This record gives sequence, structure tokens and C-alpha cells, in this order.
Amino acid sequence: MKHLLSILLLSSLFANNQLPGTDQKRPILLKGGTLHTVSGDVLEGYDLLFANGKIVSIDPQIQPSPETDVYDIYGKHVVPGFIASYTRIGLTEISAVKQTNDHSEIGEINPNVRANVSYNPDSDLIPVTRSNGILIVNSVPASGRISGQSSVMMLDGWTWEDATLKHPTALNVNWPNMRFNFRKDAKKKEKDQRDKYHKSIREMDRLIRDIKAYHQRRTVRERKAEQKQQSDLRLESMVPFVIHKEPIHIRANDIRQIEAAVKWANKHDFNIVIVGGQDAWRNPELLVKYNIPVILMSIQTTPMRRFEPIHTPYKVPAMLHEAGVRFCISTDPGYPFDGHVRTLPNEAMRAAAWGLPKSEAIRSITLSAAEILGIDDRVGSLDLGKDATFFIADSHPLIQTTNPIKAYIQGREVDLTDRQKNLWEKYKEKYRRLGRLNE
Repeated sequence: MKHLLSILLLSSLFANNQLPGTDQKRPILLKGGTLHTVSGDVLEGYDLLFANGKIVSIDPQIQPSPETDVYDIYGKHVVPGFIASYTRIGLTEISAVKQTNDHSEIGEINPNVRANVSYNPDSDLIPVTRSNGILIVNSVPASGRISGQSSVMMLDGWTWEDATLKHPTALNVNWPNMRFNFRKDAKKKEKDQRDKYHKSIREMDRLIRDIKAYHQRRTVRERKAEQKQQSDLRLESMVPFVIHKEPIHIRANDIRQIEAAVKWANKHDFNIVIVGGQDAWRNPELLVKYNIPVILMSIQTTPMRRFEPIHTPYKVPAMLHEAGVRFCISTDPGYPFDGHVRTLPNEAMRAAAWGLPKSEAIRSITLSAAEILGIDDRVGSLDLGKDATFFIADSHPLIQTTNPIKAYIQGREVDLTDRQKNLWEKYKEKYRRLGRLNE
């Protein structure tokens, strides 16, 4: 009972008090803005009309109907909502406080875990994330070898059902460590570590075999109209990914992990995405050959190895782009910054500063992310028929001081205030008053 009370208390302490946006009732026309379509050119001085949560027209001159609300946005920029493609938003609040974390289950194999049912739409991390133009996130469970199924969530809604844009995004696998220890007692430690690694792979292979056998037995019984076999929740939840080739996201950074994961996926004919991918630049030909996308994390980090130049991670996006690898940029949700993805635009800016074209940098956190997550028919660019999920900024989206001034998710205007902004206003007023008192 005490544990339950502590959870309720923490939930109230770290919940935002913002109201979700209301459904769009009237068409809205944005006149004269700079439209960053992402899928095409940057359109300067264009109008954008959206209604019922969808973009319905983009043109230099749109004549509004009497029931249309018209906003002049001359000099402003309209940008598709940024997409954070690997996060724990809604699943964690404060990493160091166990009661606020709901991203990990006990055990190594948890394919039946669903991220969206644990998603907290009242998380206090949502407002500050939204304030930085990030309107869509892919929330991912964390623990074990197979951690569960991720979900694409919109950062607006009363409930997790309201916020879910797509489920499942993918089955998430954490590839076994392959950076073996060669220090004291090197031979013994290396053997133990290699044995542990191969045991992990054998266990996953046995699980794949069991899933195929389970699916075959069930199919035969249903064909013969026999009584259905008792369901196995873990095996059942993996059928879409093993049998029907839905995406599997494999977290792997070291080049040996990446190459081993690709080999394993080819053996089983899986549809995979590499997550992390810090070493992806070392063998981009392999990724191009098998058309394997990469969700890059932590551009602003240190190199994998001490002998690598300090700027190596900054250049990885440009190197992958030049090699023809499909990729998007996200942030690393590891401790202690599990829920802090507000720096996503900064990651793209860093990549642009080190050789990635600006157009590709914006694409890497919008349309490329949408394509890899399988939601590009709904979001990621300003195109007719897509969701009206975008923000209006006072300057170019890849400038440090860019300030989103309005944001819409499926046509619903969302609140862009947050705790940091409120504190900024509070202390500006404090020092303004103190200054007057000292006069």
C-alpha cells in the first residue's frame, strides 16, 4: 500500500498540467510563410491550408472561404514536426527514481511487452520536448535481450490510446556485447565471454525455431478446423516479426555487432534496422548491399576508440550519406538522460556542421525518421493528404536560437509552454522588479 501511495505521489509531482489540444473545427490558412516541405523544395512566400487535421492545399495564393481562419506568417518558417525515433518518453520521468521508470521488465525475453500501454501522456518531459519542435516519438522498452515492442506516440492526448500513432513500430533486440576483455587472465576471460556470446545467439536461434514450429502447428490445426491450441503469449507476439517480416530493431554499436546482426538477419530472412550504429561508417557497403537502415544515436558524443579523432561521431552522418546508407538521427536514451530528447535538433545541427547537407540534416529528423518507422504516409513532410503535424518557427529550423511559436498535431494546436519557459518569465520579472526597487 505504501508503494502504491509513493507511486501516486510521484505521479502527481511530475505530471504536467497542460490540456491536450482540441480537434480542429475550422479550416486554417497560413499565409506567406517559408515552407520546409522536406520531400521537395523550400517554398518561400507560400500559403498552406489544413482542415480536419490534414493538409489540403499548398499554393502561392490560396483564396480562403468565409469559415476559414487566416494567419499571416510572413517571415516565419513552417516545419514538419521533428521525430525522435528511439526514446523512452512516457516510460520514464527521473532515471534515478525507480518508481518513475516503467521501461523495463524482469527477464531476458519479453517480446510481448508493449510500450504504448505504459506510456504516460501526463509526463512532465513532454512539454519541454514539444517546445523544441519534437512532436512525435518512438517509445522503446529497454531491458533484456528481447525487450519488447516499441510504439510511435504523438506528444498530445488524454490517454495512451489517443497518443498512439502506430503500434507496433518494431520488435526490439539488444545485440550481445562483443567487446571482449583482453586484460589480466586474457585467455580465460576471452573464452568465457565468447562462450557467453555464442550461448546468447543459440538461445535466440532456438526461440526462432520454436516460433516457426508454433506457427506451423497453429496453421495446420486451423486448416483442419480442429480445436485451437493453447496460445503462448511470448511466441504469439513474435509471429508478426519472424513469420510476416515486420521490422526488428537491433541495438548494435560496435562493427562486430553490426556485422554479426546482419549475418543473423540474413540467415533468418529478417527485416532489420540497426539502432545505435556508431561504427556503421566502418562498413557502409554491407548496409547498402542489404538495404538496412540505421537509427544513429548520439552524434554529440566521444569516439568509440581512444585512437579515433575526437570529431569522428560528428562526421558519421555525412559519411553514411555519401555512402548511400539510409539513416535517421535520434538521441541516446541511456542513463541519466532517459527522457531528455529535447536536444534532437542540436544533433542534426552538429551533423550539418560536419559535412551533412542542411537539407539532409532536417530530413534525418523528419522524413527519413518517418520512413524508417513506417509512418511516412502520415507525417515527416509537408505534403497534401498528410497529417497537419508541424510547427511554426521564427527562424530557420537548424539555428540554435530557433523558437517554435505554434505547433499542431493532426490539426490540434498544442500548448508550447513548459516549466523552463515559466521559470524564465518568472525570473525576468523578478530582476525587473528588483532593478526598479534599487533605483
